[in-house]
Amino acid sequence: MDNGKPNWWSRPSSTPEAAQIPSPPPTGDVTDRPGAGGADDGDFPLPAPQPPTTPAGAEAEGAGVTDPTEATGVSGAAEVADAGPAAEPEAAPAVLLTKSEPPAVAGPATAPAASAESAPAAQPTSEPLHAPDEYRTPPYGEPGPWAPAPPVQHPSAPVPSQQAHVPPVPPQAHSHPQPPLHQQPHSGASGAPWVQYDPWGTGGSGLPPAPAKKSRRGLAIVGALVFALVTGVIGGGIGAYVERNGGLTTVELPQADAGDTDRAPESVAGIAASALPGVVTLHVKGGGSSGTGTGFVLDTKGHILTNNHVVDSARSSEDISVTFSSGETARAKLVGKDTGYDLAVVQVTGVSGLKPLPLGNSDNVRVGDPVVAIGAPFDLSNTVTSGIISAKERPITAGGEKGDGSDVSYVDALQTDAPINPGNSGGPLLDSKARVIGINSAIRAAGGGSGEGDSASQPGSIGLGFAIPINQGKRVAEELINTGKATHPVIGVSLDMQFNGDGARVGEKGKDGSASVTPGGPAAKAGLLPGDVITKVDGQRVHNGEELIVKIRAHRPGDRLELTLTRDGKELTKTLTLGSSQGA
Repeated sequence: MDNGKPNWWSRPSSTPEAAQIPSPPPTGDVTDRPGAGGADDGDFPLPAPQPPTTPAGAEAEGAGVTDPTEATGVSGAAEVADAGPAAEPEAAPAVLLTKSEPPAVAGPATAPAASAESAPAAQPTSEPLHAPDEYRTPPYGEPGPWAPAPPVQHPSAPVPSQQAHVPPVPPQAHSHPQPPLHQQPHSGASGAPWVQYDPWGTGGSGLPPAPAKKSRRGLAIVGALVFALVTGVIGGGIGAYVERNGGLTTVELPQADAGDTDRAPESVAGIAASALPGVVTLHVKGGGSSGTGTGFVLDTKGHILTNNHVVDSARSSEDISVTFSSGETARAKLVGKDTGYDLAVVQVTGVSGLKPLPLGNSDNVRVGDPVVAIGAPFDLSNTVTSGIISAKERPITAGGEKGDGSDVSYVDALQTDAPINPGNSGGPLLDSKARVIGINSAIRAAGGGSGEGDSASQPGSIGLGFAIPINQGKRVAEELINTGKATHPVIGVSLDMQFNGDGARVGEKGKDGSASVTPGGPAAKAGLLPGDVITKVDGQRVHNGEELIVKIRAHRPGDRLELTLTRDGKELTKTLTLGSSQGA
């Protein structure tokens, strides 16, 4: 037909009517065929049905070709189709439908004609490509593209998508132009299998699928992951090694150069360096008990001042051991002691290089002055603490374990917040010039008690420490060294210790019913009477009998005192000279 649709030819025919059918136009459009891919789809073959009576080797009328496959020059694109289950054993010639006329191919690529005499040269421009079908019956005649498709045989290999890459055909050595891919013959020598072409399949090509190329991006990702894993393992190992060993190289920390180790004399370090050689630690045993205390050297003769309660249990020189800051140890003998002042003096012999500590003046001390305490708290020798003077003339009493008052100490003390603990007793309290201004003796316990008794009742410093003023300590120490005993200043009265009013009241009677005012004593001479209430000593207020004793003990025998008292509601002033009594 020549109505714009492709013509379909079927069996070969020798009738004149078939020869008169014109060939299709050379540039016809096949896009309207079912399954056509447009102008770029190319030609595709259709398998012809086997003629029922045509013998093998029969020639198509006017074609001049004995082997349709060799005559068309198809290579891989056009193959002999299987007619179906009813096909004869011998294959029928293929029929090729083209949009344009293929060029004449000469050379070895074209199969020779079976007989030169029986096949004259054909004109490619006027010869029909297919033998006409005189019957023009379906499925090989009309109605054209709507005729059912021949059976489809799918290749054994998977068919690649239409976008699959087809490798280009290398150029041939001869100069003739190469026929289209669907017209190139198969190479029989290569042994490549024939592939059934499916014009209606989705593959769009009868060529075997091209081998898929490995993704370079996937290889790059795998390589990156391997590299990251290796570097992570190496980095983790290096990090662990650095953490455990402090680095890959030897660590050398920065440090200040060795400089001057001297300190200012008024600094705590300067004071400690100056005073430590003159401070000693005492270990005392006897009477079934033992204890530790502190003392300091008074002179080059080996006299050491300490507290009475430190050495009170000692009975001989074998019971007292003295250890110097250098570590040297020596035995000491008891020179003298006084319970009322809580002071004692011991002496060591055969020790060279003694360094006495200089004594200051406790009357010159002011509240807020810096101080340094040195001692052996809890047997920790050469312990240095610092603080300030918290108060002066603080009346305290310590002792009293015997119950008769003979062991009670009355101290007009210096109060300090320098930490003082059990074992500091007898140690020096130093001013900013490393001079002794007090003897550390007592602390205020958290339970409200005071003194230097059993450490179980004194858990530790709470910032309330008390020291005997060195002015009092110096006088007592001199008396103990010179006479073995200390003297106490007295006024010659017996006080009512049960009085609850403000001040110190003179009792009505003394001990054992004796007179409360000693006849001929300092108080009697000044005109004091029983029942008088003493409220001031040298203008300083006293609130009870203990405070009056403390104020009197702070003076020497023979000192003059001015007493303010009340009698029958009247305030009176009396002046007296202190007497002396032998201390215990």
